[in-house]
Amino acid sequence: MSATRAGYFAIPCLLLLSLILVWQPNAQASMVSASKAVELKNRFRIDHMVDNLTLVIQRSYGSAPVVVILPDGSKWYSDRYPQTVKWVDGIAGDMIYIENPMPGPWQLLGSVVEGSTIQKISKLDIEVQPLPQPLYQGERLKVTAKLLGDDLTMRMPGLDYMVEWTARFASEHLVSDDNFATGTIIVGAYKDNGELMDEAPDDGIFTGSHNLQQPTGHYILNITARNNVFEREYEMPFELSAQPIKATMVANNDLSKGIWKIQLSVNESALMLEQTHFEFELVGPAGLILPVTLQAVTSAEQILYLPKVTEFGSYRVKGTAVSTTVDGREIVLYLPEMFFNFIEPPVSITAETIKVIAEKAAIQAEMEEEAAKDNAMFWIIIINGILLLFGIMSLIVWRKRQTLAKAMAAAELRLQQESQQPEQSIDTLLDTVDLDDIDLSIPDDKIE
Repeated sequence: MSATRAGYFAIPCLLLLSLILVWQPNAQASMVSASKAVELKNRFRIDHMVDNLTLVIQRSYGSAPVVVILPDGSKWYSDRYPQTVKWVDGIAGDMIYIENPMPGPWQLLGSVVEGSTIQKISKLDIEVQPLPQPLYQGERLKVTAKLLGDDLTMRMPGLDYMVEWTARFASEHLVSDDNFATGTIIVGAYKDNGELMDEAPDDGIFTGSHNLQQPTGHYILNITARNNVFEREYEMPFELSAQPIKATMVANNDLSKGIWKIQLSVNESALMLEQTHFEFELVGPAGLILPVTLQAVTSAEQILYLPKVTEFGSYRVKGTAVSTTVDGREIVLYLPEMFFNFIEPPVSITAETIKVIAEKAAIQAEMEEEAAKDNAMFWIIIINGILLLFGIMSLIVWRKRQTLAKAMAAAELRLQQESQQPEQSIDTLLDTVDLDDIDLSIPDDKIE
């Protein structure tokens, strides 16, 4: 009976332990086998020994953020919470960091996906796939990264929208490198959306494709994963090497034939020659697109002839090389674009044609000379006529001014003479009359 009672007592204890998770970054870590547990009605308990934790909650796609109910009955919302809390709400989930959480039973209200788990994480970190070496300029590179919660890969729908990944190259500024003057550049990002090189969405594996069309030299790779809850960085020194393949456009000696070729050079000390293949695309006028492939490379220096072109215009050649390094790494290289122009050749000229052209040129020169003379004579006549007219008008104005001045002087003299004449006549009359001869007596017949 005692064994039976002990068995009955052990069953509820196991159930209780499956629902209550105690976090302690150091001492309690060995007691917890996983960082998540199935919760009953979105309820869970936080132990008094927990200093901090991060809740990762999966919601129905497009639903509102959850409401967090604390043991004392207070509530937190995605837009209203204390300063000790950091909250990121995504399209299909919430990530909540809590500093010194209140011990006791907690509850979540919201559209939590049925059957999902509430991840309670005490440590967040990132795991980044290092870059291979040697790494070549223009190489197509697929790299991956993971978000870890308590050293386990985190996987949840919508997690891609909640974490921002950024990849940067920072030059080490070595004088001997081509990237000496290059600063820090953003070269890519990591996504878990099932597009481009990412294999599957929401599988917890973030895939990146870095842009390696950068100057060669020594760099520091910096990977940052961040949101409002956390920020983690990963750094790695590496060297970006020059391509072990060179492709150069070479024109035929007779450009009128429309034949061009590509000189290919493969570095046998870096690549396996028998596992090196080329694919080119010739793009020309009028929508011309022609694929050109070279599967068997027989020597390190090889010529690849392009199809004969017939349309005049500009052409460009885009190419990729697929190979295997001597270390056994499979690589794909984007080769620099090449260009050439196919122009119409000049028409052949005979002696008779040259004579006709010379005669036409002479006639044209004579006509141009006569036209120049006529034009010069026309302008000489016009200018002389204008000068003559200006001289005549100036003479007329001068003569009129002279005549007017003379007339005004004569008129002034006449006025002066007229003003002096009355005074002279009175004085003369007085001089000729004798005052003694004047009879001042009155006649008798006038006296009454």
